[in-house]
Amino acid sequence: MKTFLFQGDSITDANRDDENQDNFGLGCGYALLLASDIEKNRKGEIKFINRGKSGDRITDVYARIKEDIINLKPDYMSILIGVNDVSHELTQGCGVTPQKFNKIYNMLIEEIKEALPEIEIIILEPFVLKGSATNNLWEQFNCEVRKLAVISKQVAEQYNLKFVPLQDIFDNASSDGDTRYWSVDGIHPTSAGHQIIKEELQKAVEEII
Repeated sequence: MKTFLFQGDSITDANRDDENQDNFGLGCGYALLLASDIEKNRKGEIKFINRGKSGDRITDVYARIKEDIINLKPDYMSILIGVNDVSHELTQGCGVTPQKFNKIYNMLIEEIKEALPEIEIIILEPFVLKGSATNNLWEQFNCEVRKLAVISKQVAEQYNLKFVPLQDIFDNASSDGDTRYWSVDGIHPTSAGHQIIKEELQKAVEEII
């Protein structure tokens, strides 16, 4: 049986049961949607694990690399990270600069590939919309998250990894101005927003599994 690991922040976490001893709770977001769809058609072929953690920045994912990535020995992994690196800086002064984001992301991928040379990694693009959590600092949010989106794509290209664009998809979906249909606050997706992520990620997943 192969193992697929979801990694990231609260968007991936999606209220998963992190008190579960085996920690296989998938939460109520895109990870659950994708796993459910694939498991329906590939019974017993893939085990799904969600280790997304609310509040995480790229530095936090890197800090968890041994316990929550390498020790799990996944065959496949997706990573969605970046919005907290911006939001924590704008609201708390403890974010991650684009330069450091790039450096740590590269270190993360290099060390994962060194420990697990056969792993297939998919990088998802961080995204942001207008909403209650972003409106007051919208120009900064929009500018800085897009910088990290570019870096995320560059990291994927450097290591020949699959990359899943999301910002344009959400922008097009909310072109009528109704961003709250897709995101409750500009950062966290609604159920419909999670479905968008699931559909876009699934395109990449089906090419590698």
